[in-house]
Amino acid sequence: MFWNEEPKRSARIELIPMIDVMMFLLVFFVLISLNVIPAKGVKTELPASSQRETIKPARHLVVVIARSGQISMGNQQYSLPQLAQQLTTERKTVDHVDMVVSGDKGVDMQALIDVMDAARAAGITDVSIASKAR
Repeated sequence: MFWNEEPKRSARIELIPMIDVMMFLLVFFVLISLNVIPAKGVKTELPASSQRETIKPARHLVVVIARSGQISMGNQQYSLPQLAQQLTTERKTVDHVDMVVSGDKGVDMQALIDVMDAARAAGITDVSIASKAR
């Protein structure tokens, strides 16, 4: 180093402005996700119709079969005839009902078939069986 030479300054990354920017982005995304700031889309005016129909919401049911053969839906336990009656009632209240059967891997296959038969008798045709990935 020579007498008249200035010492070299190393480049520094200022953290305070970067933290400020990250905080603003975080607040912005939180407000957007909570719908505090409404996301504006294209404004449309729907056409009118003299023949209108109200769409009933779909209902999703989860039926659990325990290893002991106990059947439950929601927080309530049912016998097979009671389940069939409840499924028929659910099917009458909404247009579309789908059902997921979640059973223990040790459940007798006949219990599964009985529950699926009860669903079909109630008019529920969308029946799935829950499983986990290997």
